[in-house]
Amino acid sequence: MRLALLALILFFCLTVIPARPMAKDPQTTISVVVQNEHEKPVANAAVILDFLGSRQVMKLGMKKAIHWEVHTNQEGKAHFPPVPEGTVQLQIITKTYQTYGEKIDVEGPEKVMNITLHPPQSQYSAHPPLKPKEEPKQ
Repeated sequence: MRLALLALILFFCLTVIPARPMAKDPQTTISVVVQNEHEKPVANAAVILDFLGSRQVMKLGMKKAIHWEVHTNQEGKAHFPPVPEGTVQLQIITKTYQTYGEKIDVEGPEKVMNITLHPPQSQYSAHPPLKPKEEPKQ
């Protein structure tokens, strides 16, 4: 009985408790500077960051989602907490400019992204214009 209990404790120690502390993945602090085509800052733009990463952040076998939504300040700047090195998707949304989106590889201790937004383009339709409504016959 004692031998079985000792074997169970030894098995638990070898499989569940790691022999050495797990190394923390290198992380990058991301800053975004948003400006328009005239190099003026764009204030209050929604900046969305999703970690897609080549290195998976695991928590109990489940992928831990890393997602932030912040707004730019009066100087057009947005800051994010550190994320693991890998691939992130960056989106910038504002009412007065075109939406920006890009997948970016990040590495190193700090990454500063300068983004220029452009005014919206005129709309295009593949359909012919609608015919005017006919007057009802009396």
